[in-house]
Amino acid sequence: MIKKGWKLLTVFILLYVVVGGLIFEVPRLNILNETIRNLFFHVPMWFGMVILLLVGVIHSIKYLRHQRPENDIKAVEFVNAGVFFGILGLLTGMIWANYTWGTPWTGDPKLNSTAIGMMIYFAYLLLRGAFQDENRRARISAIYNIFAFVNFLVLIFVLPRLTDSLHPGNGGNPGFNAYELDVSLRKVFYPAVIGWTLLGVWMANARIRLRLLELKLLENSSN
Repeated sequence: MIKKGWKLLTVFILLYVVVGGLIFEVPRLNILNETIRNLFFHVPMWFGMVILLLVGVIHSIKYLRHQRPENDIKAVEFVNAGVFFGILGLLTGMIWANYTWGTPWTGDPKLNSTAIGMMIYFAYLLLRGAFQDENRRARISAIYNIFAFVNFLVLIFVLPRLTDSLHPGNGGNPGFNAYELDVSLRKVFYPAVIGWTLLGVWMANARIRLRLLELKLLENSSN
């Protein structure tokens, strides 16, 4: 009952976010205007991405400690979900940039750092296919995943703040908290963070159940 309950909650929250994000009244800020509604999609997807990648790292650490195949499976599937949300974050960010900056890609430090971070994770997924031995693949992937997450945080949160940037909250450019993140935005923004993150967890868990079932069937067939 609880398992079905949180999934229904996820659907309800995302329906609220999509409908509310499109029709609720929003503040009229200079340049942004109606594009401020992307705040309910682009930013929460990035929150979800970081949380999913963090969960993946936790399972990588667990694998290095206990050498359990299920931890390796959970690590890679949470990374897969995180990368998916990273791609969605990039796409929604490019759409937003096209309206507010006049081009989908400006060479902004935040955008470039994010692209590099995504390539680091693409390399992680490709790395897993380079090994035939499952234990070696899981061990090396776990170590790489830990370093990838640390570097990713530096790329998207630290480096863009050290130089000029068009992106809000970076390079001396004020974030939305300095503007009017009023009740009309918060009542959709906070549920959006929860909803998109839960969707990512749902996706990852579905893949994990499938992979664990495949692993169990393989073990039974070998016995």
